[in-house]
Amino acid sequence: MTISTATDTKTELLEAAERLFAEHGIARSSLRAITREAGANVASVNYHFGSKEGLVRAVFARRLEPLNRERLALLDRCLESAKGKPELECVLRALVGPALLMMCDHEPGHRCFAELMGRAITAPETRVRSILLDEFREVKERFTEVLATILPHLSQEELFWRFHFMIGAMAHTVAGSFFVAKQSDGEVDTSDVEGMTLKLVNFLAAAMSAPSTNGPRKTRKRKK
Repeated sequence: MTISTATDTKTELLEAAERLFAEHGIARSSLRAITREAGANVASVNYHFGSKEGLVRAVFARRLEPLNRERLALLDRCLESAKGKPELECVLRALVGPALLMMCDHEPGHRCFAELMGRAITAPETRVRSILLDEFREVKERFTEVLATILPHLSQEELFWRFHFMIGAMAHTVAGSFFVAKQSDGEVDTSDVEGMTLKLVNFLAAAMSAPSTNGPRKTRKRKK
């Protein structure tokens, strides 16, 4: 097997798995079905990924790693340009902008992955939860750290709840944009990425900066 052939087979397996996972779910997509879709054999999954678990992780990592690198790079840019005191809207745009841009480009795989993410979030399997937590850990930590400095009126508990709600709003926008296009009878143009990003950022900024319902923030005691 040449390097080119091996690379092509690996890519075909990833794309086939992504399509079937999005359509049927991970548990219902057998390795035999995936390899048949990819025009490969079951042994090739073990060769490239070690197991089905490895293939599942690779499917998510292929899309999420570059997406999260872009988010962190934009966050760093916000911090640098504002000398460590960025505007809330800049931080929120760094978080949601790359996901909306990916959803609205013309690569078929990105739309397929958006559907897979919608399925993964609304009906997560145990192994998918673990993968998503691993992939988003640094993003969650970096963004909540910055948001805590911008929103000092929020308790740690409330900050995490609002971050959770924010991720939900973004995920629904990415995975379910066709709903608003249909329900609005054409009034909403989901191909207008900049307009959609601006509307979502403004909505989230208002929600994140709303008065606290829990009182002032409690600082967590450090263990000695």
